[in-house]
Amino acid sequence: MATPAALELVAVTKRYDTTLAVDTVNLKIPAGTYCCLLGPSGCGKTSTLRMIAGHEAVSEGDIILGAQNVTDLEPAKRGTAMMFQSYALFPHLTVLDNVAFALKMRGVDRTTRHKRAGELLELVAMTPYAGRLPAQLSGGQQQRVALARALITEPQILLLDEPLSALDPFLRVKMRGELKRLQRELGISFIQVTHGQEEAMALADHIVVMNQGRIEQQGAARDIFHHPRTEFVARFIGGHNVLSDAGNLIAVRADQLGIAPFTDGAFGAPALLTQTEYQGSYIAVSLTLDDGTALFSHLPEAAFDVHPFRPGDRVLATWDPAKAQRLQ
Repeated sequence: MATPAALELVAVTKRYDTTLAVDTVNLKIPAGTYCCLLGPSGCGKTSTLRMIAGHEAVSEGDIILGAQNVTDLEPAKRGTAMMFQSYALFPHLTVLDNVAFALKMRGVDRTTRHKRAGELLELVAMTPYAGRLPAQLSGGQQQRVALARALITEPQILLLDEPLSALDPFLRVKMRGELKRLQRELGISFIQVTHGQEEAMALADHIVVMNQGRIEQQGAARDIFHHPRTEFVARFIGGHNVLSDAGNLIAVRADQLGIAPFTDGAFGAPALLTQTEYQGSYIAVSLTLDDGTALFSHLPEAAFDVHPFRPGDRVLATWDPAKAQRLQ
């Protein structure tokens, strides 16, 4: 495999006519990092990935891979490989020939390219399926073939465009483990686009949250979840309530929002309890503040049983001010 390399984006911008898709993005990804670009549709994450791959031209800025400026290089000369959302396997080629295809285009002889393709199929546990066509494979198996095909060029960085989106929930969880295992074994950086918060937190060493073409926040999954900096991040990453406290916006985690019987003058925000749902390890409680703000709480079953509130009850939403996150 190729030597892992760091990636740096320097003031990278992408315009489509009058539309600003990516706005002056600065980002450093150390070698050997699993990085997820996370955000809603239209936030600029896919355009950013495609510029790194060389499938989209950079309007302004530079892309540095290792010590080389690759901004204007064609995709095949960048040291990156792309795994597409659709997998893009050739339907008329066997699994082995799909994986070996890039080496065939480089003029590598049949014996050598098939030997290398076989090694990669073994890496992704697909050796028994080498002679099958893509139509004879499940979605998860097709994904493994697409991974092997992307890796055969020995990239310094593997780029993945929502690789799990077409899989059912059970298989998605299984393949998350496969991706993480592969990244650790190979030692190269994986940069993955996703709109799934759970997926990003499960996979990434480094999460980049994007919104309207800009980086809203970046860092380790735990840091972003426990310390969201903006209202957008707190809402998008999930598990947080956003409310006003003395004129300032704060984020309070759902599992840290308590519910108490309503008492005039007591600390807390008066609210109407609108719904309760039993979720096994906790009770999900929905509330509406007097100003219309919707809140949610995850109460341990034992805590809920002390005061088994019902929809329509007047309650107080409570929290520990020391644990609330003030938002920018």
